[in-house]
Amino acid sequence: MKIVILDGRALNPGDLSYSCIDQFGEVTLYQRTDTEEEAIARIGDSEILLVNKVPITQRVLEACPNLKLICVQATGYNVVDCEACARRGILVTNVPTYGTAAVAQFTMALILEVCHRIGLHNHSVHHGDWIASENFCYWLTDQMELGGKTLGIVGFGRIGQAVGRLAKAFGMRVLACSRSQTAEGAQIAQYVDMDTLLAQSDFLSLHCPLTPQTQGLINDQTIAKMKNGAVLINTARGALLDEEAVARALNAGKLRSAAVDVVSQEPMQPGNPLLTAKNCIITPHIAWAPVESRQRLLDCVVENIRMYLNGTPQNVVNL
Repeated sequence: MKIVILDGRALNPGDLSYSCIDQFGEVTLYQRTDTEEEAIARIGDSEILLVNKVPITQRVLEACPNLKLICVQATGYNVVDCEACARRGILVTNVPTYGTAAVAQFTMALILEVCHRIGLHNHSVHHGDWIASENFCYWLTDQMELGGKTLGIVGFGRIGQAVGRLAKAFGMRVLACSRSQTAEGAQIAQYVDMDTLLAQSDFLSLHCPLTPQTQGLINDQTIAKMKNGAVLINTARGALLDEEAVARALNAGKLRSAAVDVVSQEPMQPGNPLLTAKNCIITPHIAWAPVESRQRLLDCVVENIRMYLNGTPQNVVNL
């Protein structure tokens, strides 16, 4: 069994081990693959492919007829032409649940950063501003308590509910807007419609999938329905935002702040309007990145391969 890993560094920059894959066959590891031609040459006659961000197009599939299984080392699998795989009898698997705790924790970290701007104050102190201060303390931004504030969550699946539980621990009121409602979710949040969520939320956090219906969900019209001075948090998908509209709202003061871990095109492009918008905190898509989370992901990839070889494939996304 020939196995190739096209962009191993995306999941494992060196703090994990891919040796767990060796049990299944002859493994060839590449840290990154930059072109379609490289992908074709490197896959060759391999039967199993592990991939994170390298596009697997119909052209790649046509050139690599031995492929039987593609393991996406992520939850999102839009990098693979799943329909073309299905036509060729190639199974595509993903890892659906590894990052719930990590993304929920990071969401709260962004919320707390908006409240306190800890990084900014740490930089100020190290720059000498406290030493030079005439007063025993100072703050560069308004400080905010979370207790009593309302957090609106769009998309109330595993991650959204985990965020809701953390927010309640801070004394927040939690509202949720979701395609489906569950008894478990009702224990955490009050389900409301989107307009109510927008109107009542002090913080709005996105945890819904990117679909044609949700693309550009936060735009001029929905922002107009939000509270003046509300805070926007996005750790889901960048294209959920109309970034031009969000930048306008930040620059006009309609939104107090935004904190995003994702943007519409990644890596971020120099012309992204959020880069120059006021009060916008941007991190480079790292909510999923704790070593514990990535180890869970790799463990699930191993199980996806094992179950496939046992004849009972799991986490298949193109059946």
